[in-house]
Amino acid sequence: MAQGRERDEAHNVAIGSSLSVRWVQGFPKQNVHFVNDSTICYPCGNFVIFLNIETKKKTVLQCMNGIVGIVATNVPYEVVAFSDRRLRPLIYIYNFPGLTRRTKLKGNVLLDYTLLSFSYCGTYLASYSSLPEFELALWWTSERLYDDCEHGQSSGSDRQNWELGVILCKKSQPGTDVNQMTFNPMNWHQLCLSSPSALTVWTIERSNQEHYLKAKSVKLPMEDGSFFNETDVIFPQSLPKDPIYGPVLPVSAIAGLVGEEAETFRPKDDLYTLLHPTMHCWTPTSDLYVGCEEGHLLMISGENFKATVLNKMEDEPPRELLRESGLFFLDLVSIPGLIICDQVGRNLISPVTMAYQKGGVLASGIDGFVYSFLIKDTNYKVEDFLEVEGPVEHLMFSPSYRMLLIQTDKGSIYIYTFGEEPTFEKVLEACDGKFQATDFITPGNEYFMTLTQSGEVCVWGIDDGVCVSRICLNMPAIHKAFLSKSPVQHLLYDQRGIYLLVGTSEGYIFVINAKPSSLFQILGFIEVGKDILQISTVSLLEIDMVKVMVLSPLPGTGRSRLEILTLPKRLPQVSASFADQRGRLRDEFVPKSVYEIEHTLSSAVLSFRSNQIYGFCNQVPYICSYLLPEKDHSGICILKPYQKVQSKQYGPGMLSLSPHGLWLITIAKCGFLCIRDIQTLPVKGLCPKKQSPNKYRALQRNVHIFLCVEMVRRVGGNLTNEILEHSQQLLTSLRNTMDEENDYLSITRRDSLDSGSEAEHAAIKKEVKLFSNKRTEIKRGIKALVKTVLDMMKENKAVDNIAKLEPQEFGLDLEELERLHDESEEEVAKIRKDVEMQNLAKRYLAELIKEECWNSMAVKGRALKCFHIPYVVENFPMKERTDEELKELKKVVQQKNIEAECLRLQKEIVEAQSGITLVKKHNEEEDEEEEDKTVKDSNLPNYLLGSLSTDFRVHTSLLSSQLELHSREEKINQIILLKDIIYKVKTAFNNEFDAAYKQKEIEIARIKERNVRIHEIILDLDLQESVWQPEFEDCEKPERTLVVENAEIRTLKHVTAWQKAKTELLVTHEMEQWLVSQGSNLRRQALMDMMGGVLEVKKEDILRMVIPQPAFMAKPETLWSEEERKKFKEYEKKVKELNEERDKYRKSLEAEMKKLQNAIQESTQSFDEHLKRLFEKRVKAEMVVNQEELKINNLVFSLLLDEEISSREAFLNNYLTRKQEEKSQTAEAIRKAREDLDVYKEHYDNLVAEDKVLDRSFKKEFSEIPSYQVDILYKLFKRRPRIHKQKVHSDTNSLVPFGERPGSGKLNKDAFAQLMKAMDDLDNINNMPEGLDPSVWDHFCMTRRTKVENEQEVKQKAAGLMEMAAFLRRRTDDDEKVQHEIEKVFHELILLQEDKVKFQLNLTIQILLKQGQVELENFQLLLDYSDAVLINRNIIEDLNSVIRTQGQKKVASMMESKEVHKGIFQIEWEHKKMEMEMEDLNQKAWDIQMLFFSRDHQKYLNEPNYDTLIAVQIGIMEQTIAVIDKTHKKNVENCKKLLKKLGRCSNQKDIANYTLSCNLREELVAVSERKDICNAMGSKLTCEKIAKERYENMMQYQKLTKISREQAEQISILQAEVERLRMKTFPALVQM
Repeated sequence: MAQGRERDEAHNVAIGSSLSVRWVQGFPKQNVHFVNDSTICYPCGNFVIFLNIETKKKTVLQCMNGIVGIVATNVPYEVVAFSDRRLRPLIYIYNFPGLTRRTKLKGNVLLDYTLLSFSYCGTYLASYSSLPEFELALWWTSERLYDDCEHGQSSGSDRQNWELGVILCKKSQPGTDVNQMTFNPMNWHQLCLSSPSALTVWTIERSNQEHYLKAKSVKLPMEDGSFFNETDVIFPQSLPKDPIYGPVLPVSAIAGLVGEEAETFRPKDDLYTLLHPTMHCWTPTSDLYVGCEEGHLLMISGENFKATVLNKMEDEPPRELLRESGLFFLDLVSIPGLIICDQVGRNLISPVTMAYQKGGVLASGIDGFVYSFLIKDTNYKVEDFLEVEGPVEHLMFSPSYRMLLIQTDKGSIYIYTFGEEPTFEKVLEACDGKFQATDFITPGNEYFMTLTQSGEVCVWGIDDGVCVSRICLNMPAIHKAFLSKSPVQHLLYDQRGIYLLVGTSEGYIFVINAKPSSLFQILGFIEVGKDILQISTVSLLEIDMVKVMVLSPLPGTGRSRLEILTLPKRLPQVSASFADQRGRLRDEFVPKSVYEIEHTLSSAVLSFRSNQIYGFCNQVPYICSYLLPEKDHSGICILKPYQKVQSKQYGPGMLSLSPHGLWLITIAKCGFLCIRDIQTLPVKGLCPKKQSPNKYRALQRNVHIFLCVEMVRRVGGNLTNEILEHSQQLLTSLRNTMDEENDYLSITRRDSLDSGSEAEHAAIKKEVKLFSNKRTEIKRGIKALVKTVLDMMKENKAVDNIAKLEPQEFGLDLEELERLHDESEEEVAKIRKDVEMQNLAKRYLAELIKEECWNSMAVKGRALKCFHIPYVVENFPMKERTDEELKELKKVVQQKNIEAECLRLQKEIVEAQSGITLVKKHNEEEDEEEEDKTVKDSNLPNYLLGSLSTDFRVHTSLLSSQLELHSREEKINQIILLKDIIYKVKTAFNNEFDAAYKQKEIEIARIKERNVRIHEIILDLDLQESVWQPEFEDCEKPERTLVVENAEIRTLKHVTAWQKAKTELLVTHEMEQWLVSQGSNLRRQALMDMMGGVLEVKKEDILRMVIPQPAFMAKPETLWSEEERKKFKEYEKKVKELNEERDKYRKSLEAEMKKLQNAIQESTQSFDEHLKRLFEKRVKAEMVVNQEELKINNLVFSLLLDEEISSREAFLNNYLTRKQEEKSQTAEAIRKAREDLDVYKEHYDNLVAEDKVLDRSFKKEFSEIPSYQVDILYKLFKRRPRIHKQKVHSDTNSLVPFGERPGSGKLNKDAFAQLMKAMDDLDNINNMPEGLDPSVWDHFCMTRRTKVENEQEVKQKAAGLMEMAAFLRRRTDDDEKVQHEIEKVFHELILLQEDKVKFQLNLTIQILLKQGQVELENFQLLLDYSDAVLINRNIIEDLNSVIRTQGQKKVASMMESKEVHKGIFQIEWEHKKMEMEMEDLNQKAWDIQMLFFSRDHQKYLNEPNYDTLIAVQIGIMEQTIAVIDKTHKKNVENCKKLLKKLGRCSNQKDIANYTLSCNLREELVAVSERKDICNAMGSKLTCEKIAKERYENMMQYQKLTKISREQAEQISILQAEVERLRMKTFPALVQM
């Protein structure tokens, strides 16, 4: 077991005591890994557990710095690596089976490592970290290190990178969570990382000691399996060309992105959901199989990394094996006898794991089945492989591929062994759920028990941690079960096993008989404080009672309460008398003492002497002891700390006493367990884990792991005897009880659930029966009392108000009534407050809307309707212009005025040619033009202006021409002026609208006045006609909408009491006033009675006048007298006159009414005509506004496009900057790689040269022996042994899918070791030629071994040279690619600049065209105006006139120069002829000067006997050659003699050099040791060395500075000299 400590704990552990981990039992929650062919390992808590599959033996490796994070193993070297989970985690590497730490890797990761992976054939470790780095790092795991793991040693040079924690290379992927990382088993240069949204293959490139990570993302298909054709975001090639609205730019430029995010930006509509990879695995061909959530299986090619979607073949009826997020799992070989019949309708819901084997892939899901898929080309077929009990989370083959490891989600491990008779074995069975409790089975120290969350109870052996038995609580083997109304928080036996104490959250402690023979009888319960923290007992052999102490908190006070109970031993026999009928134990029989602590405790225990309490403080790290008072007390006693010991444990802790009561065990949240002496509280032993002690062993429980620790302590004889005596006495006292209970338990018993004891039910029934009469009597009394109160209330209503009582005075419980009233008032107030807040929110929202849409409007939006025509004219709602807008407008107007004035002055200066009079005349004409300008603007439309704004008398002279708007400032100023024009147009129309609105108000007032008279006439004429009365509608008076009339309120208004009283008072007062006024107006009443209320008859009353009939008309006509007849005639005459008057008056009224109606009709029609014209003007104003807004939109679009072009240009510049930086990096990488290659090649050339020198100098070294022996030795020198490869077993070859892996460093070293071993066979004395001296043979063997070693080194260097050359070639390719990108960026920038210039020059203008027909001379219409240019006609005409004038002048000049040209041509011809003759003569002179004429030619011409002279010279040379040849032969003989002598001296020197080299090795070892000692001890020398290096650097810097200064001076002198010489060679242009 590895117990390497990572922290110094010497100060925590007392001398002579120690706590060590005995065993650990846990279950894997991460993937299980093979360490070798027979051992697996998995992390569990703070440990890494190694399990031997064959022997089931466990080995534990403990991480002392926290929980074990991720684990990875390397099978060939039997090495395990894991990370810890803490801030700035580390990676530890241990060898197996020695479990010695080889190294500790420290990176820059802040939080946690998520993935670790070893390469198979290379010695590399890859790690991936989580938030915030998301960093992929490659560590160099030295090959020599693994060899040293085998031999138990390691050299310092090879371990350097490990010990320093060197990262070879790393890359960050911000925001990318990777769920799987694997090396290619066939090529360690490839590393695959898969995340839920992407799949990336990283290539590791190496150049000597330099490593480089290069990523290649796999393009995944969409959810339906199809591929999406993505366009290049940076350089799109398929964008349409728009000649009207400017260039079409990428979406990133439109979005305004200029940074790196523009390279990957895509609109929401262009985003498509891709497949989500879940798992992947490599194939022997370096391809990848990838499973996806959507139910697709992908095959990724290892060459081009392109994905292919495989198709499923259905040979049988379709089975829904893959649905929702299903995964495809493959296997080409099905194992006979283990194919399980498929169930129709079984679904593979979620992909979990997949493992490749020879011919296919095995995989599993959450349905508990392992599947195999048959793949052929791009098709596959699904088959079942085997079934497991639960969902499978991990599959892994052993290194030999003879076994398949299957891991379930619970942590159980199964091993499937391949063979003729396959086996399926469960290696590790996990418990169901998390551990909730653990305790020892006493007496004895052989077993302990655990309880899981799901109710599974397991019994384990203490010595080896093996599960002996298990049972689930829902099985029928339960002996007794009780139900509790509140949650059970504590279960505790006393030390002698008499009572079982049960504590609930409501503060009840149930005392249960602990003997099974009593069926765990409940003896009673005791009430204590709620939220019990701990229960402690003291049950000693020498006393007949059990002390129970209960610790509970006092919320809100910062204190803790301790209650000590005394339970007699004879309580089971007399429980009926000690408890009441409800089961509550009486206080007089179970005395209780209450104590309080002035601070909070998290745990407390009672000492065995029952006179002292030990507590663990909750807020501060202290352990305190408290003495109990000797005298009895009543009430609550406050305890003060007697002894206080500071603890180095932090967080809430727990205390526990050892069974003998001499040791105190403390456990805290920090994870440390301490054992202390009960008297002095010193630390006896410490273990850095959460543990729960008992006797000499302690168990720890934590979610999924528990461990056993044991204490090794050298104790004195007295303490040992005391402990043994206590144990023997306890066992002796319990032996009889144990025998009786075991006999009882041998008989199987099972009772059903008891909801309560029969005695309790009987007690309840007895109480109900006893008090039933009393309860009935109380109910009758309440009814009589209610009746009496009601009668009193009736009598109270009949008495006078003075004697009447208030209704609330009849309440019997006034406090309860008041409480209910207060509650109702609070509820009403709450509801009223909520309603008020809602109303306030609505009013606030209404105010916001009103402020935005009404109050902020300087001109409110309203309409105006005609009286008779369905025309509606609306005004322009307008907001008041802000100060900023007015300031900008003023600034632009001032700028335009200044520009206009400057332009006018420039024209005056340029055109002032005829003097002051012409200037004055010109000014007068300009004044006249300015006077007529308004008339011209109002009468003649300006087509180039693009709008009809001049029709509204709006000043447009400040506007720039549409053909001159090129710059951004001009466009912005134009927009501001156009907005001002729109504002003025709207204002002009609104003024006319307001005038029309006032006119309508006047017309309506007139109509109302006339309608009053018409109404009177209608009443006088008694006509059944209605009077037409026009009114303003809501659209004409929109302010009505903001006022709520009473008629619009449908609900009744809530009126308070005081408002009702006020209203009644006002009504009474008004009625009294009316009665008073009616009583005092007697004059009006008399007038009404006598004359109808008027003093004289008006003309309007003639229609209502009636002549009364005489009274005699009631009699028959025959009875009338003469006088009566006369009166009748007078009566008829008056009636006739009255009728005539009535007719005249009626006709006059009808004529007047018709006249009034006609007047109303005419006035309204005239108003309608005016409003009709206003409507047309409204249409025209809206047209002008739309025209100006169209111009503004065009300008805004041009500005927006200009911004997009600027954004695109900025992005390209930023992209170019990044590419240039990348180019500099690639250039630097190429330079460095080339330098490394040159150095490496030079070294390689030196090795090759040395190898050739060894080959060539072979015969020279053996020149003293005969030549035939030299030839034989040379043949043996060239001979090399044959190394026979170890043949792997055929079964292994048939199972392992990857075959022989590519050679690694270890394999190369093994091959070299085999070669050296074969060389030993060749160096055997038996292979020595006959007649050869043994010393010569030894020298020959040594030379040949040196040659072989040199050849091996040359081979290794050659392989490294090829790798470096390939690395340089790849860097060159990258550099060329970056250069190509830079050229593309430059090309794109040039095109963009051209588009920008073209866009700025090609303006979009707005022209007003006159509607009508235009006849053309020829019917040839141009429909394409893409290359048309719009210019003014006057410019063309002026230009044509100028062209004609200049053309005439040109023709005249051409006629004049025609004759001159003829003479010029003749003179030029003669001049050219003379120049050619001059060139011929110069060439001939040059040829004569450059003619070659040597001395031999001169001698030949000057010497008369030239042949004789040559013959004499030949003779002299022959004699000289003879003398030289003779001298050379003598020198050769002397050199041969000297060479033999030097050869003998060389052999002597070689022997001496060999002796010196041996001595040198010993001296180098001594020097290395001294150097290590010096480096370890002498930091001063290092400082001096650093200071010396700094001084040398400073001197070199000064020297170089001086040299550069001198060179600068020399360069300046040379530049001056060059300038002087250059000026000297220039011709002097001096006027003659």
